[in-house]
Amino acid sequence: MTKKKYSFITIFTYGLVLFSPVIFQRVFQVSSAQIIQLTTFAYFFGAFLMIFYRFKSQLFNLETRQKNLLIAFLIGIIGIPVSLLVQMAILQVEQRFLGQTVSSQNTQTIVQLIKENMIFILATTIAGPIMEEFVFRRAIFGSLEGKLGFFIPTLLSSVLFALAHNDGHYLLYAGLGFLFCGMYHYSGRIWTSMITHVGMNLLVVLTQLALQR
Repeated sequence: MTKKKYSFITIFTYGLVLFSPVIFQRVFQVSSAQIIQLTTFAYFFGAFLMIFYRFKSQLFNLETRQKNLLIAFLIGIIGIPVSLLVQMAILQVEQRFLGQTVSSQNTQTIVQLIKENMIFILATTIAGPIMEEFVFRRAIFGSLEGKLGFFIPTLLSSVLFALAHNDGHYLLYAGLGFLFCGMYHYSGRIWTSMITHVGMNLLVVLTQLALQR
């Protein structure tokens, strides 16, 4: 699979998954609980397809200089606390200089859906981050990095990542996008930033659930 075809089909699949709740509601007219279950399935099916696309696609330039697998894994693990520190720092900047509240509407909505049906935690902490790494880091940043260098593709990928979350914390998500792009670029393996992203989401969601008990 060519790089252009890979990027297109990955982004297209992501779009279908994002709109799947609307499709389920209008076509199948199912209950809200069933929509959550079907959406969780759609998330995992989308993640599975993207993994399949990855192994069928050509390597991107940055992936030809991959770090040792163990090193890449360790970077991903270390990236989890680093990403949480980055979040804390950017949230302080948003609060002090931009008047932004610390709470995230996106996170609160996810937590509420999880409380309604615990199975959705799998979509938001595993399948969702996997898809986002394939879309924003590999299909967008990775496909452009070879031609445009590091900064411009990182900026584009991170801005789109922030806009996709659409809860006002644009600086936060853009900052995390820069971190994930940097990890992917350094390791040459998309699995590195994926480990960090999954671990970060899992800790954030579990913390929010614990606080709201």
